[in-house]
Amino acid sequence: MTGKNIDHNPPHKDITAALVLDDGSVFWGYGIGTVGKIVGEVCFNTAITGYQEILTDPSYAGQIITFTFPHIGNIGTNDNDLESSRPAARGLVIREDITVPSNYRSRNGLNNWCRTRGLVGISGVDTRRLTRHIRINGAPNGVISHSSDGIFDIPALIREAQEWPGLEGMDLAAQVSCTESYDWDETCWTLKDGFQRQHKPAVHIVAVDYGIKRNILRCLATVGARITVVPATATAQDILSLRPDGIFLSNGPGDPAATGVYAIPVIQHLLKSGIPLFGICLGYQILALAIGAKTVKMHQGHRGANHPVKDFTTGKVEITSMNHGFIVDKDSLPKGAKISHISLFDQSLCGFELTDKPVFSVQYHPEASPGPQDSHYLFHRFMDMIKNHDGK
Repeated sequence: MTGKNIDHNPPHKDITAALVLDDGSVFWGYGIGTVGKIVGEVCFNTAITGYQEILTDPSYAGQIITFTFPHIGNIGTNDNDLESSRPAARGLVIREDITVPSNYRSRNGLNNWCRTRGLVGISGVDTRRLTRHIRINGAPNGVISHSSDGIFDIPALIREAQEWPGLEGMDLAAQVSCTESYDWDETCWTLKDGFQRQHKPAVHIVAVDYGIKRNILRCLATVGARITVVPATATAQDILSLRPDGIFLSNGPGDPAATGVYAIPVIQHLLKSGIPLFGICLGYQILALAIGAKTVKMHQGHRGANHPVKDFTTGKVEITSMNHGFIVDKDSLPKGAKISHISLFDQSLCGFELTDKPVFSVQYHPEASPGPQDSHYLFHRFMDMIKNHDGK
């Protein structure tokens, strides 16, 4: 079902989908979700759980996700495991057919969930071969075409993949960010009580939304914060006028340098205020750019829920969830920025703090709970920083 196909004809008459890469590779399969066509950067994620959260994570805007775990869809979908109101990923690639859900929390099958939300996908693909292709050649541009009649114009699809500009230089944060400010007080889900409300917040945090995940907001509320979320394009004056006790820079998609065109001056102004600041993922990357460091696009990116990271402040190793295609060059960190976390996979930079300001940030996603709670201490660390700050 996979590989380059010389005559560009489906190998079987029942084929209803094709994944076509910009180098001419064609992976045949069966359409899932919506009938249609989408183009994006093809990446892979090694997590074995959390596919609904992954598909709705705004950080995946512009990307087609290849799931390396073969059995995607077994537990169905529900209305709680969403990181945004709609899918953010452009499409999905899976190995096995989606089976009937088997989970007490399921309210809908994954195939129907994708169909009703306009998400295009393909099953029946040799995802191990595709993953090796990405690891060797880097993340390519690709097109998923889901055609119920099994007719595909492969040369045209190759051209479409080749002509897509790619994520480097692309600002996607403004596309997934909120357009107006709003308040948030929902806390983390528990088996006994579900989602609850924060009724006695101790501090006020302003979160800049570059593509924020709902569970980040829940984690902040759970540790005692009242949260005001502002758009990615909010000015420093907009943020400071809300009189925050702490400022949070969220995750998000796209090239941090492109988003930084408007975000860097704002962050630089916020740093001068002395207000405690915490950044995750894209927020971490833009913060690094704001202090003079550099970001670079990775060969294949880090995406999964099994990434070991060492915290130099405690000496402990935590199992983390990662989702990024760009990285901060650790050799470019300026004086006054101290490395706090490092990846034990490839020694890449995963966190830094400022020695002269109450500021820290991490590349990975503590709210995703792969450890399951190895990294939740970061939210408590932020809360302690705020409470110990002058004036608190």
